[in-house]
Amino acid sequence: MKTVEDFKEGQVLLIDKPLEWTSFQVVNKLRWHIRQKFGIKKIKVGHAGTLDPLASGLLIICTGKFTKQINEYQGQIKEYTGEFTLGATTPSYDLETEIDASFPITHITDELIYNTTKLFIGDIDQIPPIFSALKKDGKRLYELARAGETTEINSRKISIAEFEITKINLPKVNFRVVCSKGTYIRSLAYDFGKALNSGAHLSELRRTKIGTFSVEGTLDPLNYIEKYLS
Repeated sequence: MKTVEDFKEGQVLLIDKPLEWTSFQVVNKLRWHIRQKFGIKKIKVGHAGTLDPLASGLLIICTGKFTKQINEYQGQIKEYTGEFTLGATTPSYDLETEIDASFPITHITDELIYNTTKLFIGDIDQIPPIFSALKKDGKRLYELARAGETTEINSRKISIAEFEITKINLPKVNFRVVCSKGTYIRSLAYDFGKALNSGAHLSELRRTKIGTFSVEGTLDPLNYIEKYLS
């Protein structure tokens, strides 16, 4: 059983973030229970890379002195699995917002889908979605988006090592992606739809790996609390 000193000296908690939880909620929940468990007022707790509320999967949580290693974990290669829905776009590039445009998909073949993935392998320029936590002029982009404001977003270099189509059942396309820090899978969905001369949005997302860490065998926050902090 972990002691208060273990958490203060530093722990890496591998959490399977549930759908609809924010990464911040996971951190807050675990921090509160650590404080309650050991009767302490303060403990450093942070996560190494945000997952959107509509995404599930691996979230690395660091405690105590190990919070200094967060940047190191954030910079590691990540693997995601998920689903694109072809033929429609949304302003957020995922299911957070309603469909704003529809496009034909009758011309899309399996061969076209497989060949189009090749356009995204390697170092590419990607524009982050406006519904993101990136800042511009001191404001989060999603704050501007929700206020109905438009703004120019600069592209940035990201790297995609692997982009595999695992299932096609139009309009649904399942995928696996291995990519660098800073990659937005929502933007990949949007750009993939454009490359198919159609549209697309992200309808499912799960982070399965960060560096050598895997989501396999991890616990969701509530199960972790029940096992280690109750």
